[in-house]
Amino acid sequence: MKLVNYRAGQEARAGVFIRGRVYDVAQVSGYEHVRSIDELLSAGKLEMLEERAGELSDGIDLEKVSLLPPVSWPDKILLAAVNYRAHGKEQGAPPPKEPYFFTKFRSCLIADGEPILIPSVSRKVDWEVELAFVIGKKGKYIGREAAMEHVAGYTVANDISFRDLQFPEGWPDRPNTLGQNWVKGKALDSALPLGPWLVTRSEVEDPQDLRLWLTVNGTRRQDGTTSDMVFGVDRLVEYLSDGITLLPGDVISTGTPSGVAVFSGAPFLKDGDIVEASVERVGRLRNPVMQERRQPRTL
Repeated sequence: MKLVNYRAGQEARAGVFIRGRVYDVAQVSGYEHVRSIDELLSAGKLEMLEERAGELSDGIDLEKVSLLPPVSWPDKILLAAVNYRAHGKEQGAPPPKEPYFFTKFRSCLIADGEPILIPSVSRKVDWEVELAFVIGKKGKYIGREAAMEHVAGYTVANDISFRDLQFPEGWPDRPNTLGQNWVKGKALDSALPLGPWLVTRSEVEDPQDLRLWLTVNGTRRQDGTTSDMVFGVDRLVEYLSDGITLLPGDVISTGTPSGVAVFSGAPFLKDGDIVEASVERVGRLRNPVMQERRQPRTL
């Protein structure tokens, strides 16, 4: 099942995407007040919805709605660093001995079709296609054998990075004693396109056997497979939950294959580019790139 957060007119809704059409989950008895995937997960109603999908009717063409990020209000957004052997190799980093994570904020989230902003403070805006998963059941100290029971489903992420902010001057020859600037280098506005939908766990037999790739203006920049991960989905859940309570709606992104601009020599993103990030059996995430004007704003 493919679940979407979407807007029809001015109202945000939760829907099921089937063969080009979006069906409002509020049509299903017992789901009349559900307005987002976030609410669906928090209420623990996902599995029941899959069983009662036959009640859905009166769909809307996908082109007539505006997609929102499949999770709008996650408590946590966590991303694994250097979790692909090929990505580590292209930057001269050995595989980590245990998972290593950084975080992003809700203000980073944008949906399929929304623009990736090039901020005035960065000229080296980079891409990273990733398989992300969303937590569906609360848990802490989760063993690997039970980890997948806590996964609601999968979506496509694009970990947008601002390399001239991420790496201190002179890096890596003159490392900063404080390390990389993870906040400014990874967490500016629009730095996490996510979507286009959430594919439930039952639709993906093996998350460690998926091809993923990324194009910029139609040119292939990344091409890899999740089998190259250093740590699989179950191990990431086990590691993170060791002291952290994972909540429904938390987003965990699993790392990227080789081919990012900063290490491959490809041009960084510029105004007018089109970026497409794809994961087999999950979906394609398409976003234009737009230069942001520097001007004070009161929101």
